[in-house]
Amino acid sequence: MQSAIVNFCKRVVNDKLKVRFILAGIINTVFGLSAYPILYYSLVKFNLHYLVILFISQVICITFSYVTNKVFVFKTTGNLWSEYIKFSSFYLSYFLVNLVALPFMVEILKMNPILAQILFTFVVVISSYFWHSKISFATK
Repeated sequence: MQSAIVNFCKRVVNDKLKVRFILAGIINTVFGLSAYPILYYSLVKFNLHYLVILFISQVICITFSYVTNKVFVFKTTGNLWSEYIKFSSFYLSYFLVNLVALPFMVEILKMNPILAQILFTFVVVISSYFWHSKISFATK
């Protein structure tokens, strides 16, 4: 069992694309996890609803993540708008789910909005590699 785990780790480390994706994912996750609380505490005093703040945060974070994935991970050239649309459609799908999940976690489960958003973010992180490698930045 241990050798299987070691072999898996060696394959991941030797796959430069996956290493770059993991590094970019760490940067994007830290950026994304900090953006919502910073915006929340900055904008809630203006009586903005936490879902409006979520929308603003998502637009900023998706654009930041797109740039890091395009430039650093997949290193594609051209296709700016078609890749951005494919990339954004992944996050738009999750955003729509988030619009249901976050109120459920906050209003029904009585979770703090920031903690609820952090938990939801991990679901997005896990599935994003497959979407972006197969759809957003797929080479023909």
